[in-house]
Amino acid sequence: MHKTIAEAKKFVSLLVNELHDVREFEIVVCPPFTALSEVGEILSGRNIKLGAQNVFYEDQGAFTGEISPLMLKEIGVEYVIIGHSERRHIFKEDDELINKKVRAVLEKGMTPILCVGETLEEREKGLTFCVVEKQVREGFYGLDKEEAQKVVIAYEPVWAIGTGRVATPQQAQEVHAFIRKLLSEMYDGETAESIRILYGGSIKPDNFLGLIVQKDIDGGLVGGASLKESFIELARIMRGVIS
Repeated sequence: MHKTIAEAKKFVSLLVNELHDVREFEIVVCPPFTALSEVGEILSGRNIKLGAQNVFYEDQGAFTGEISPLMLKEIGVEYVIIGHSERRHIFKEDDELINKKVRAVLEKGMTPILCVGETLEEREKGLTFCVVEKQVREGFYGLDKEEAQKVVIAYEPVWAIGTGRVATPQQAQEVHAFIRKLLSEMYDGETAESIRILYGGSIKPDNFLGLIVQKDIDGGLVGGASLKESFIELARIMRGVIS
């Protein structure tokens, strides 16, 4: 919940100017609902994609305060973050609700970014893999292989979000590899390899390189660092790794 419409437009204009020639990977920005339409106009035809931070699973109806997939699709949204840890823990969204959102977004031809991850208490109890497996299995419930390949997963250890703590590259890779193996069991190896798995949790320019070079980490879901010019630096680090 950052940036007014004016602030969002100014910042996105900076990103467009600085990152206009990036083609090696996808860059997505997810402003608040109020700024989506106007930011989308700036990004139209550009190499930076428009994403939303949340969605409801019905197209319309008596759901006061919610935003439908249809509304997002109309203004050019291509990606939707679903099940972010703050939605799960502050707003008490459960796996069943999150799965409905994933399926609704796919039905409208947009790409869901499904967030999974454990709390500090769960990690300390050795429950990381149990928690992540449940979230992945229930998030993908009812999806066939073709639909599954369109989902992006973001592993965000809750204990590393906004705390300044970050999972070590080894800790992150361990969970990403677990998710990849789980997907191969749920579908097949080819499908598992095709699904992008991002890392999210206090990503900054000084720790991103160590994470992004890991075998099963395909990109980043960036939080605080996406609100300032350090996001540009992160994109350049990513580009250097790919090149």
